[in-house]
Amino acid sequence: MSDDKFQSKEKKWKAAVEKTVERFPERKEPFTTSSDIEVGRLYYPENDQEYDEKLGYPGTYPYTRGIQPTMYRSRFWTMRQYAGFGSAMETNKRFRYLLDQGQTGLSVAFDLPTQIGYDSDDVMAEGEVGKVGVAIDSLKDMEQLLDQIPLDRVSTSMTINAPASVLLCMYIAVGEKQGVPFEKLTGTIQNDILKEYIARGTYIFPPKPSMRLITDIFAYCQNHLPKFNTISISGYHIREAGSTAVQEAAFTIANGMAYVDAALDAGLDIDAFAPRLAFFFNAHNNFFEEVAKFRAARRIWARIMKDHYKAKNEKSWKLRFHTQTGGSTLTAQQPDNNVVRVTMQALAAVLGGTQSLHTNSRDEALSLPTEESARIALRTQQIIANESGVADTVDPLGGSYYVEELTDQIEKEVESYLNRIRDIGGAVQAVEEGFMQREIHRNAYETQKKIEKEEEIIVGLNKFTLDEEVNPDLMKVDEELEKDQIESVQRIRADRDQAEVERTLSAIRQHARNEDSNLIPYILDAVKVYATVGEICNVLREEFGEYAG
Repeated sequence: MSDDKFQSKEKKWKAAVEKTVERFPERKEPFTTSSDIEVGRLYYPENDQEYDEKLGYPGTYPYTRGIQPTMYRSRFWTMRQYAGFGSAMETNKRFRYLLDQGQTGLSVAFDLPTQIGYDSDDVMAEGEVGKVGVAIDSLKDMEQLLDQIPLDRVSTSMTINAPASVLLCMYIAVGEKQGVPFEKLTGTIQNDILKEYIARGTYIFPPKPSMRLITDIFAYCQNHLPKFNTISISGYHIREAGSTAVQEAAFTIANGMAYVDAALDAGLDIDAFAPRLAFFFNAHNNFFEEVAKFRAARRIWARIMKDHYKAKNEKSWKLRFHTQTGGSTLTAQQPDNNVVRVTMQALAAVLGGTQSLHTNSRDEALSLPTEESARIALRTQQIIANESGVADTVDPLGGSYYVEELTDQIEKEVESYLNRIRDIGGAVQAVEEGFMQREIHRNAYETQKKIEKEEEIIVGLNKFTLDEEVNPDLMKVDEELEKDQIESVQRIRADRDQAEVERTLSAIRQHARNEDSNLIPYILDAVKVYATVGEICNVLREEFGEYAG
């Protein structure tokens, strides 16, 4: 590459830096080590053609080194702690506590009945109400969940998939009651149904109508919620089910392509919806592999969006992602060891360039996290951000012989999987044929054999063990919660305008039969008159059918 061409790209990056710093001033000047050695904004070789093609500059294609020109020198990643248990009121208290402790975004866990579209008084919900997340039956619960939380200033991520349209509409309705304009609502809904068929199982409807609901959300938010991320394409649960890092990246990207294809088939313009696509990855213990995985995924997605889909808007090329540390890596034995694991994983996510991060709590292999454990998990992020120095320069591992080779190798193996999925007919067809499921199960089985043979060491589990009873203070959900929640949803039904509920449910049914209708406005009308999650999902069950797996 000629000196002129290299200097031109360098100049372009520096101009982008100036614009970014003008809008988001860097946190301090100068950045220094504890020995008062100045830390530069970015380190890179001069006049290196391979470097320019594979890495480039942060904030510029192919984004290997990050999607923002200055990354964390201007703003730290969003620090989210996944929380939700029992009732909406109890969870609201935990949210407000975490915000008071310095958390910068909310992340909502819903209970199992909510995730699969059943009300708390449904026979299918018995014994599960409020156990693994917060129970949300109607708009009343969502109002309590978000009480005194300013939705024009706090970004909210909701881990919800099959009934994502219903929960999103409840969130919109609460924002409306708070007087927050639609265009100021920020956050993310997971809304990733393909990984449910692959790895997690909280699906309701078959793939085709499920994809329709997703593209309806894309279209509605494009016009009404421009700052809301309409999907979080999730590799997290794929990894939790037993995949390798390569499989996690490959299957997630393949699913992302399926959502893009579905949106294009629905007539949406790629540069109108693609900038709001987001991803959700896991961070496990093999530190350098995790860093390389994030860098490779960014580069692959940028190339797919630019070259395959011909997106013109540079924002459409950027893979923006949230990271959660690996729940399946935590051990019930010697649970304090989990603090060390989570710290390593969080550091890998930061060095890999994540946009937001959740750190698991030390006791999550045993129960929902206690308040103390959740605080330690949040403090882990804050210490990495403020005390480690890793956020003071962009992509500090860039240029490492090992990291760059590992990034290239992961990229090649991911591409190999993408080609196999393409040959099958795409991600939806691969899911229906069980290809991804078989690949994950095979790796999970092999990994378990290695652990049992002590070929893979898990400290405290199969080596360096202690003869101890594990009896830490655990978070317990009050058994009375289920009874109280059932009474609450029944009061809602008794007090609301039933004729209005029937009218809005009938409208959902009518428009579900018309594939050209966007269902979101009709679902929004229904939640505003306190139709429940179960009632709305039951109408859609009757029209769309249920997926049997």
